[in-house]
Amino acid sequence: MKRIILIACSAALLAITGCGKKESPGPGPGPGPEPKPDTVRGRNVIAWVDARSNVFGTYGRLNDTAGINRVLDTLKMVGVNGLVIDVKGSSGHTMYPSAYATQITTMDGKTITPGVDYVGYMVQEARKRNFKVYASIVTFVEGDGARKVGKIFDDADFRAKYESIVCDVNGNRVPVTSMGKNGFVNPAQPAVQERALNIVKEIVGKYDIDGFILDYARYTDIHADFSDFSKADFIAWLKKTYNDTEADKLKFPTDIVASWRMSNDQVLPSVTGKYYSKWLIYRCSVIKAFFEKARAAVKAVKPNVSFGVYVGAWYTTYYYVGVNWASEEYDPFNDQSIRFDWAYPNYGKTGYAETLDHLMTGNYFTQIRLADNPATASMQYHWWSIEGSINGTKYITKNKVPLYGSMDLGNVSWANTGEISKAIKYILSQTSGGVMLFDVVHIYAPQYNRLKQPLWDAVKEGTK
Repeated sequence: MKRIILIACSAALLAITGCGKKESPGPGPGPGPEPKPDTVRGRNVIAWVDARSNVFGTYGRLNDTAGINRVLDTLKMVGVNGLVIDVKGSSGHTMYPSAYATQITTMDGKTITPGVDYVGYMVQEARKRNFKVYASIVTFVEGDGARKVGKIFDDADFRAKYESIVCDVNGNRVPVTSMGKNGFVNPAQPAVQERALNIVKEIVGKYDIDGFILDYARYTDIHADFSDFSKADFIAWLKKTYNDTEADKLKFPTDIVASWRMSNDQVLPSVTGKYYSKWLIYRCSVIKAFFEKARAAVKAVKPNVSFGVYVGAWYTTYYYVGVNWASEEYDPFNDQSIRFDWAYPNYGKTGYAETLDHLMTGNYFTQIRLADNPATASMQYHWWSIEGSINGTKYITKNKVPLYGSMDLGNVSWANTGEISKAIKYILSQTSGGVMLFDVVHIYAPQYNRLKQPLWDAVKEGTK
């Protein structure tokens, strides 16, 4: 499943509470302008359709047109009114015929109905049911590490130039796939960005969609990217941004991270160097600049198509992946209420919320209300509960962008179906966009959720 990486990441981060912040986020607003009044409520119920699980998975039902029709009909019956269609997965291959990527029609012994453009058919059938339709791509991943398939495995030259270089626990710089991970590429590389932008423009031009969503538009983790390209680019950025006359003397990577440690399966900084904080800002500036280009690419093809992103709701540790999805008006360095000890002056300028028309955050937690746990009952912002993370998202984005709170129906341990319904209702009552349900396969295939039962009734009750 596409999101298992993030779920595992969040679980790991919960276990390392000493990293990333001095204390748990507490109640109360920080200094600076107050967020806009939060009065708009959205009733959109959007179901995410992961291609690998729904089309090619053992219990997936969307590899033929009859199965697609049955699932979409039932989604409509239970109150869903929109889809996110995964059109480029972690392999870098696309679910449609592309001029820039290899199309995938067969995987793990399952094949799409011959002669059918899966994406085109999904869009066509969604429109018949008056669904909103969003297309999503896995942006900066170009290889399925488990199966050893994808762009970086097909193209040796591409792999040599653009595969992300990460530090292992011993400080060695190694390709990311050598550590058993998916084939992330370096977001700072112009050719990597150009490939992604070409695919974005192609999809927007080819299909009748309402919106576009970037997924995995980030670095693989805190130990990336330590390639020679990133070293040179960082030095140039230091000179331009800070007029740093000593930048050429940078000891790479030890002036950024001097030593590393393992926490579960993550490589994390143990001792940081003098350029660490500026390195965090550099990476976020790379991602923000790409978002500005991606938004422009979408609007250049079809101005009415909305532009957005999926991110994990755990902002307190999201700097690990080089992303600042807050408003550029939010300054985590000077916020005295929610303390972020990794923030540095000007980090707030890397916020990209203003580039978005919609934001989907993964509120992938089973604790719904802050009051459900005595430890969080007195808090206003708590990044590991649905209520607390929605509150925090509104606060740091200044309500600049319509928010879709998202919930994982299958990879987390819901106590019962009633809790799922309650969470859907709560998110719909608190967000300006609506709710995103991950994933369709968890709803219809009991083998793919931890309650081991179909979840149609839970969704129907939640959307009433």
